[in-house]
Amino acid sequence: MFSKILIANRGEIACRVAATAKRLGVNTVAVYSDADREAKHIAVCDEAVYLGGSSPKDSYLKGDAIIAIALDVGAQAIHPGYGFLSENADFAQACQDAGLVFIGPSAAAIRAMGGKSESKRLMEAAGVPLIPGYHGDNQDAEFLKQQADSIGYPVLIKASAGGGGKGMRIVEQSSDFIDLLDSCRREAITSFGNDQVLIEKYALKPRHIEIQVFGDTHGNYVHLFERDCSVQRRHQKVLEEAPAPGVDVSMREAMGTAAIEAARAVNYFGAGTVEFIVEQREGSMNFYFMEMNTRLQVEHPVSEAITGVDLVEWQLLVAAGKPLPKQQDELAINGHAIEARICAENPDNGFLPATGTLFTYRKPEHSTFNITDVRIDDGVREGDVISPFYDSMIAKLIVHAPTREQALAKLDRALGQTRIVGLPTNVAFLRYILNTESFSQANLDTALIEREADELFNQHPLKLSTLAVTAIAQQLASEGIAQDADADPFSKPTGFRAYNDYTRSFSLIYDEQAYSARISNWHNANDADSKKGSDTLSSFTLAIEKEIASNDTQDNVNVAAQTESVYEGEVSYASSDAHNHTLWLEGARISAQSWVHNETVYVFTDSGRDEITLIDIMAHVGEESAAVGSLKSPMPGQVVAFKVAVGDSVKKGEPLAVIEAMKIEHTITAPTDGVVAELLFAAGDSVADGDELLRIDTEASEA
Repeated sequence: MFSKILIANRGEIACRVAATAKRLGVNTVAVYSDADREAKHIAVCDEAVYLGGSSPKDSYLKGDAIIAIALDVGAQAIHPGYGFLSENADFAQACQDAGLVFIGPSAAAIRAMGGKSESKRLMEAAGVPLIPGYHGDNQDAEFLKQQADSIGYPVLIKASAGGGGKGMRIVEQSSDFIDLLDSCRREAITSFGNDQVLIEKYALKPRHIEIQVFGDTHGNYVHLFERDCSVQRRHQKVLEEAPAPGVDVSMREAMGTAAIEAARAVNYFGAGTVEFIVEQREGSMNFYFMEMNTRLQVEHPVSEAITGVDLVEWQLLVAAGKPLPKQQDELAINGHAIEARICAENPDNGFLPATGTLFTYRKPEHSTFNITDVRIDDGVREGDVISPFYDSMIAKLIVHAPTREQALAKLDRALGQTRIVGLPTNVAFLRYILNTESFSQANLDTALIEREADELFNQHPLKLSTLAVTAIAQQLASEGIAQDADADPFSKPTGFRAYNDYTRSFSLIYDEQAYSARISNWHNANDADSKKGSDTLSSFTLAIEKEIASNDTQDNVNVAAQTESVYEGEVSYASSDAHNHTLWLEGARISAQSWVHNETVYVFTDSGRDEITLIDIMAHVGEESAAVGSLKSPMPGQVVAFKVAVGDSVKKGEPLAVIEAMKIEHTITAPTDGVVAELLFAAGDSVADGDELLRIDTEASEA
């Protein structure tokens, strides 16, 4: 076994590799960029060496610099993790040439499987089933369009060197082909440095099922069964589970055999994943080779959970020249496992990646990088920054149970106990998926999210009254109110009045609608009711009104805004601190937790997570409204291109600019009709979140 390895990666996977290495007594060396100077993966490794700038091309993609560091610190091997250089054949060869062990397959195997076109030709020769498509070298746009026309729509354009769901576009009709091809090629160049593509028939009701394979340098091969990765957004996986629902023994054996033949065809050793597209037609399932990922997969923990195998340990053993620890007949499936990818993104805004600080990051009881019922693998800590330079994944939450039904319940509970404040995440969205009929009943395919859109997007699991009471309780607790019922009432900022009732108003925004809340008859007292279980109980009458702006005018003066009563009732609450509250309202007892960030109160209960804004009026005195017609970047990133020029007339919804962030392109569209007055950046420029990109003159279009 090695005595020291360098981990050529960052974040969760670097921490994951370091955990197994430490257990095996192997010393680890981390490398880091400017953006990662305080990162978790530096802290968990034995040594850390500075690599370069924040951009991957200036740090984690600098293969020569990584090899030089490995040699300088006396490492014997390099573990590439996933992403970055993990599937770079030139880097694998350079490691070997430098006398270092690349903890992965040979450079020849990576080359053979790294090009999707070449890999499909190899698979066809090996007898592995293929889906109809064009995998050739002719990359002329019109020729590729002709191939797509002959295959029949819908088709899938895929970057030949792609992976991780990037560099893929579904084309529904011939007229869209060229534009989507150009977009796919731009993303492929950015992500992989290679714009070659292939064309495939888009399968009906497709499922994405993959087989974990392992080979060693002694000619032994095994598969560790299948994973279902069908639930995807933007062709990237959201939930993965093992074993795949609905796959019987005969199909499992057939897919496992095909996967091993695929690995054997390129003399593969180490961890790899053979991915299949499974077409569901008239009650039958047919599988076709899609690609082979010549590395460890993000979702490998679900395979570990059902087999009891540490796949990183196997990687290290095989790279050190040892034979596989188990043969095929020694491997068996135990129970069911599901992994949820927790990402910094906004599902309600097209899964736009988010950046920011993890001001609050609280997790359920769990293990880390160990096979247990609830496991969380991450590379961040509370207070860390999610930057725009790397992937948006925050953590992986993995559960294991005897049955799929039990695993679903366990995952839902664990997600419900996860608290993240500071930036948008998909935690609530993941819970919505689990509770859809399609997922709970294993009616799976890659269009599940689109099919269940009404149940997944713009959801509000908590009542307005619950949010308002929690926000008010948080505010009062932060002011020190209701913490000591016996204290002199004149010494506390409660609004106490000797001769009339206490009344206080709050301005709220919920779901982009303004509300006013008024509490009255507020009081607290020692609690004699054991059922409410708190020494200090506060009660008040709550009235919530919806503000309705009137468009009517009288003598050129706006008529006063109208209101509509939406709630009135008696409320009680007890707050142990500013974050933990017990509420009694509408005949129910609710346990809630809350955190405030930028006036928004994030509320968490067993029923879900929601948010409400409690306006601090004094904080907004003197502010001016944003200029009409401006357009700002919704995230930090880089301007790929402007679709318009100064003087162009544009219509609402027309594409204006393309922004690239976290290796994903986002099209910015016109919010209104107008004429482009000014472009404030140029293609290639970096922009920050909120930077004004261009200005639109709305009056010019009306003239």
